[in-house]
Amino acid sequence: MSDKKIKCFGHAGFQITSVNGKIIIIDPWLKDNPVAVCGVDDIKKADLVLVTHDHFDHVADASGIVKATGATLVGMPETVGRLKEEAGLSDAQIIYGMGMNIGGTMRLDGISITMTQAFHSSQTASCAGYIISLEDGFTIYHAGDTGIFSSMKLLGELFKINLALLPIGGVFTMDPKQAAMAAKLLGVSKVIPMHYKTFPILEQNTDSFEEIMKKEAPEIEIVILEPGQECML
Repeated sequence: MSDKKIKCFGHAGFQITSVNGKIIIIDPWLKDNPVAVCGVDDIKKADLVLVTHDHFDHVADASGIVKATGATLVGMPETVGRLKEEAGLSDAQIIYGMGMNIGGTMRLDGISITMTQAFHSSQTASCAGYIISLEDGFTIYHAGDTGIFSSMKLLGELFKINLALLPIGGVFTMDPKQAAMAAKLLGVSKVIPMHYKTFPILEQNTDSFEEIMKKEAPEIEIVILEPGQECML
């Protein structure tokens, strides 16, 4: 048995280690990421690589990690199809050989991952989020790049989410005020803010988000992870 934990890669990239030692990587952008502190070569093991959409700052290193580790790529059919063609991936390296879609759930050794809607743009298919339930039932929601939407409340009721990874940067995603409301809708006990500071146009820190959360949702714990940092779950 392993300690379950989450590591921040910077921007929207994370690595989740499950209680049975499975490694789940989400939206890896390491090379040329101005805030990243590790590279693709530093990732020695991965079981799943999840991509929310195929903008460069979410998918740039997904194929490289899949090739290097033997992980399975998870994403929408059109998105994984593009990566398959560009990187020469095989059907065996892609979930179900062709990807999955919103509402679909995949399972791996006691872990279930459900693809959810997200409201954003993408070069192929649509943008998505993921709800990841680990072997012991601990549930994590990676919202992807998205604006706030009212059915986040429904997602919270369906999946009993413990931890939400929410964008706060504004311009391309939710800003701090919207993200705070999203956390309340989801009914989570913890939230990790993401998708800020990487570009000058985005929110540069979590100060505003923390201030709003303390006023509007003081019962929710805020966990700040800098690139390279990890915490136990």
